[in-house]
Amino acid sequence: MPDTELLALQTDHIQTLQQRYQKALLAHGYDGLLISSGAAPMRYGDDQSYPFQGYGPFLHWTGLAGQEHSWLLIRPGRTPVLWLYQPVDFWHANLDLPEEPWQQAVEVRFIQHREAPSMERAGKLAVIGDPATVAQVPGDHNPGRLLVDLEETRVHKTPYEIACLVRANEIAVCGHRAARDTFLGGGSEFEISLAYQRATGQREAEAPYQSIIGVNEHAGTLHYQFYDIDGPARARSLLIDAGVRFRGYCSDITRTTPGAGEGRFAALVQGLEQLQRRLCGMVAPGVDYVAIHRKTHDGIAALLSAAGVVSGLDDEALVEQGVTRAFFPHGIGHYLGVQVHDVAGKREPSPADAPFLRLTRTLEPGMVVTIEPGLYFIPSLLAPILDGPLGGHFNHAVIDDLRGCGGIRIEDNVVVTDDGARNLTREAGG
Repeated sequence: MPDTELLALQTDHIQTLQQRYQKALLAHGYDGLLISSGAAPMRYGDDQSYPFQGYGPFLHWTGLAGQEHSWLLIRPGRTPVLWLYQPVDFWHANLDLPEEPWQQAVEVRFIQHREAPSMERAGKLAVIGDPATVAQVPGDHNPGRLLVDLEETRVHKTPYEIACLVRANEIAVCGHRAARDTFLGGGSEFEISLAYQRATGQREAEAPYQSIIGVNEHAGTLHYQFYDIDGPARARSLLIDAGVRFRGYCSDITRTTPGAGEGRFAALVQGLEQLQRRLCGMVAPGVDYVAIHRKTHDGIAALLSAAGVVSGLDDEALVEQGVTRAFFPHGIGHYLGVQVHDVAGKREPSPADAPFLRLTRTLEPGMVVTIEPGLYFIPSLLAPILDGPLGGHFNHAVIDDLRGCGGIRIEDNVVVTDDGARNLTREAGG
């Protein structure tokens, strides 16, 4: 999509948000809403701050992920007012703000102080943001019932939001290709990270989350956070979970690559790939997302049997007795938007058989979700089963071998359409 078309969609997006927010404010009796962009807190006992990426509702309107100490005022029937913090400072540069059409729909002002602008004539005002940032601002701070309705405005994405997510996927797919090639060329986790950043043109601090890059057994730690500088003596597997932030919107993609000569593990990767595509095919309006999660466990059971990991237990028993949860301990996915784990996914608690599931709603057009089945060989989860009454049904030699590969996860970003789904990651060639 040309940038001119995307920028035109952003103006429509702001008009849609104005309507959604106006409805929420009037329903709760507020005359205005002041949104803080937030600011990075300082490290304790230090003069350095943590990385900063902005507060979700502020990004929903502006997409300005790196803009600290700024404020957005929303009032029913009035043009939004955006105060951007732009101090005269020789220590740091101010964020560049190119002229774009959306600025015609928002009144943009620049301020040189970090405090909120005066709201003396704003009427009954709600103020949302980090409590430490909004503490001194008059008004109702983070009113719970209003926040629930504001989170709901982010559930059904506008065409602009989907266009941004498309671009975020396209860029991230380039990074994943570079990461795979670096791994197959013998690169270390650190070198894989650099290759991903170079291909995406994005610093790690600007990414929506720290990339998860696990080679060999490290792939069995779901959120593995360290990068070995030296490559392994034998490169058996790579799991990379990494995304891109584009105009505030996040992609979240995971791919697993088997090393040369890893036939058994490669077959499992291929099997999970086929399962993942079937699960993506389930995404459609009216589908219970929890049902997709439960169907994943059926597929994991079938994979374990087909791979010779388990024998003498049928697939139904593997699920009912909790065996598949030891190999697939997390949820099938979550909402995606200006936050990687976007809001409003759990209006109902997660079911007892899926305690880590982040989305429990029925799918509707405009929702964007991830589909990310996994199959891991995690010693702490497998030990109780292998040493228990069912241990004799498992091929311990096969499991011991696969432990060295860590695990598999495959993740796509999928839009629910009026009559099915659109897989943004596969469209981008991922």
